[in-house]
Amino acid sequence: MVLPKTIAVDGPAGSGKSSISFALAQRLSYLFVDTGAFYRAITLLALEQAIDLDDKARLTALAERARLGLSDHLPDDGRQYTILANGRDITPLLSSSEVDSCVSIVSAVAGVRQALLDLQRTVAARGQVIMAGRDIGTIVVPDADLKLYIDAALDMRAHRRYQQRLTSGESADLDAIRAGLSSRDTIDSGREVAPLLRAPDAIYLDTSELTLDEAVDAAYHIVCEWDRAHDAS
Repeated sequence: MVLPKTIAVDGPAGSGKSSISFALAQRLSYLFVDTGAFYRAITLLALEQAIDLDDKARLTALAERARLGLSDHLPDDGRQYTILANGRDITPLLSSSEVDSCVSIVSAVAGVRQALLDLQRTVAARGQVIMAGRDIGTIVVPDADLKLYIDAALDMRAHRRYQQRLTSGESADLDAIRAGLSSRDTIDSGREVAPLLRAPDAIYLDTSELTLDEAVDAAYHIVCEWDRAHDAS
């Protein structure tokens, strides 16, 4: 089976793109990279250092000097990736509600995105990588062999995020989560730099009515179809 070297996966928050990409990466023995984790890392560091999120210059400087790394080590705590900041494993802190509410502001800063772009492209260049985010197929690796755009209805995305919070032991308010996702959609799709868009050649996958296993099977089927098309050419 001939497999795509790089699979780019884009989509809004809560669409299931990270869980689907991670499971698909495991099935294919690929490296899974969630680029959103890098933006979450910068957001976390900015909050820890009490940086004003309206101060684009300081946020950019922070992103430029932060030594972020992606570790292959996955402790048995349910995580899909391990992000290091200056050698410190910050992964468990990246999914907090505070980071959740601020990451779209930080990720909209052009200087932050530019500072992280080379890191993302270097990782993608390894090959056998599934990279998920919001501008992967349009900006980070526009020449990816295969592109997917994973989507789901807002109510379903909110319900999934709500269940994730409850499962992790956090308090959760479904209406607040829905409002937060809606606001984030507006910010991500409307920002001037690298907005959330479906690449023209990306295959659309709606997961609203699919279980995780069904969605992973659907994504795997797309990969197999790519293989058949590649062989035919």
